Amino acid sequence: MKRRVVIGVLGTQLDRRGKRQHRWTKWRPSVALCQHADLPIDRFELLHQPGDISLAERLAEDIGEVSPQTQVVPHAVSLADPWDFEEVYSAFLDFASRYHFDTENEEYLVHITTGTHVAQICWFLLTEAHYLPASLLQTGPGLKGEVTPEGVYSIIDLDLSRYATLTSRFQHEQQSSVSFLKSGIETRNPTFNVLIEQIERVAQRSSAPILLTGPTGAGKSFLAERIFRLRQSRHQVKGKFVAVNCATLRGDNAMSTLFGHVKGAFTGALAARMGLLREADGGILFLDEIAELGLDEQAMLLRAIEEKRFFPFGADREVSSDFQLIAGTHRDMRQWIREGRFREDLYARINMWTFSLPGLAERREDIEPNIEYELQRFMRDQQSQVRFDKDARGHYLRFANSDDAVWRGNFRELGASVARMATLAENGRITVALVDEEIIRLQANWYTEEKSLVALPVDNEIDLFDQKQLETVIDVCRRSASLSEAGRRLFAISRQQKKQPNDADRLRKYLMRFDLSWEDMQKG
Repeated sequence: MKRRVVIGVLGTQLDRRGKRQHRWTKWRPSVALCQHADLPIDRFELLHQPGDISLAERLAEDIGEVSPQTQVVPHAVSLADPWDFEEVYSAFLDFASRYHFDTENEEYLVHITTGTHVAQICWFLLTEAHYLPASLLQTGPGLKGEVTPEGVYSIIDLDLSRYATLTSRFQHEQQSSVSFLKSGIETRNPTFNVLIEQIERVAQRSSAPILLTGPTGAGKSFLAERIFRLRQSRHQVKGKFVAVNCATLRGDNAMSTLFGHVKGAFTGALAARMGLLREADGGILFLDEIAELGLDEQAMLLRAIEEKRFFPFGADREVSSDFQLIAGTHRDMRQWIREGRFREDLYARINMWTFSLPGLAERREDIEPNIEYELQRFMRDQQSQVRFDKDARGHYLRFANSDDAVWRGNFRELGASVARMATLAENGRITVALVDEEIIRLQANWYTEEKSLVALPVDNEIDLFDQKQLETVIDVCRRSASLSEAGRRLFAISRQQKKQPNDADRLRKYLMRFDLSWEDMQKG
């Protein structure tokens, strides 16, 4: 059996109750906790102010009478102001740092009933942070009408995993948060579900920058706002969600939009402007397509993130703004850095948490629940009832999951497709005929985009042979989740003859002949 040790402070009010023999009829916390037969105390480490030594000695004598086996060890702790949090916390931390804890042979209880409220809070924080390898001990006089000198006690173990009900509650709350980030969509792709669970943990535990990568239409903007709503519901942000697509920012307008400007900063600046960074103070700033920012704006953004201060355009005085940054991009940021288009120091700063969102081609199993979500959203927005005929639903699902469905615009394009069918539905019914019309519309659009892509500027006109070959390569790239996967498909035979096949490099060099890149293949 381990020895039981209690650590607590002298209660200058409660432990002083009663005079002479009358004191034995009163409930005194420090004495009472030693009067329980089912809670024998071997040692009591009693902290007290130097001026209360007499009370501490009298209390030790009384404990000796009711519990002779209990050794009381007084510790004089000087506190100029027992209501000063910093002073009390520091004093208790000093005690814990000096104290020799023998956890192999002793178990520890921290008595949190006595002392000021500040002392009780400090005991809790130090125990929760494991500076004290202990459980909390709370005592009380008992229920009204049942007050006794020994009172009652309860032991609180801060290892919450031991409480099955609480553990279940926390798991439920965590699952609710994950579902919130997915807008309640019952996604089936295991990789995506693990990704969202990671984002949920980061969103609630860190205010560091988050970088969301992935193809256009994969849901970066949508997820960024859901992260804000989640943090807002937990009272972790006080400001607004401010979003801007950096691809729309050019020249003076970029500086002014992001950092604000003073009156007269440039031609046409007739009034001062706050700027989005200051507008996001206390909230979240989402910079979509951050790779499109100019190098000057990148330099100013880096300082604003690190120091929370910056100069508005044309100003000679700094302003401050404390925001969390979420950035989005469909670019290969490493390639962008190598080409000198993006600052490596800024990338290092925003790359604290990077999550790559897969496109629709990598999440085919999530097409069906997203169709239902988009249909429900349409009905909610338009306040109307629309449904698929059974045959029509099956027909659309088979097409949507087939290799014929390119889905270059990813989930954004899928949502637009569902909205079009719902809008054209007569009497709220999406029929097979309506689905066929939508399939033709989608295929025509994808074919036009392919032709447009092949027609991208090249140095010279290309032969019909090269054009047809390029069309095939583009088609395979569109259907592949990565450059490597596309390369493996295209070089399936010849790669077997190479000792170290580098399909991605071969495909990249092929595309460069036509001034194309993998990023061009992913444009929606």
